[in-house]
Amino acid sequence: MAGKKVLIVYAHQEPKSFNGSLLKITVEELTKQGCSVTVSDLYAMQFEPRATRNDIVGPLHNSEAFKYGVETWEAYKRGSLSKDVVEEQKKVQEADLLIFQFPLFWFNMPAILKGWMDRVLVQGFAYNLPKTYDSGLLQGKLSLFSFTTGGTKEKYATRGDIRYLLWPMQHGIMHFCGVKVLEPHICYAPACVSEEKRKEMLTAWTQRLKTLWKEEPIDCSPEWYFK
Repeated sequence: MAGKKVLIVYAHQEPKSFNGSLLKITVEELTKQGCSVTVSDLYAMQFEPRATRNDIVGPLHNSEAFKYGVETWEAYKRGSLSKDVVEEQKKVQEADLLIFQFPLFWFNMPAILKGWMDRVLVQGFAYNLPKTYDSGLLQGKLSLFSFTTGGTKEKYATRGDIRYLLWPMQHGIMHFCGVKVLEPHICYAPACVSEEKRKEMLTAWTQRLKTLWKEEPIDCSPEWYFK
């Protein structure tokens, strides 16, 4: 939709990967719609995933006992978080839609993406107790998790619904911060299917993007994940 701002946080090492193809399609299609699209390519940026003292510029709030959550909260209020964190927070603040594009690693997002969540979505910026969930500080934004798997849909079905894995990502992070969540987009085992099937997956993603702004967020309740 024209005028909308989109941030894509991309976590894959190889531009020619299937994830890279999904990213390219996303940028092209949303730009065609008149959206302003920004990409945080975490590997290309060599984004630091570790949450450390280096995220605070200047003296600590309590130099005797370092507590990351407390220190980043105080640093946010003082305007003394590290430059890379501040830059990512600005991108989030400006975005109407956050898209996370990544391959599933060990039933979770890659460490570099989890590190982005840890360092960017700090208290004071993304939430501020008791301002969480429907009253989180990032209200008014949408999010979408688009990812690939190594296993087939059938294999995941025999081990429990894949929605279980989305609880900490969608509910525990996005919903906690007040962000509404769109239905995830899952491409199952692209490395194990035919070229024709991969093209079908890419076409399906393109088609979804065309009507993305008409979608309603999911009911981000335990029932959606564990029914």
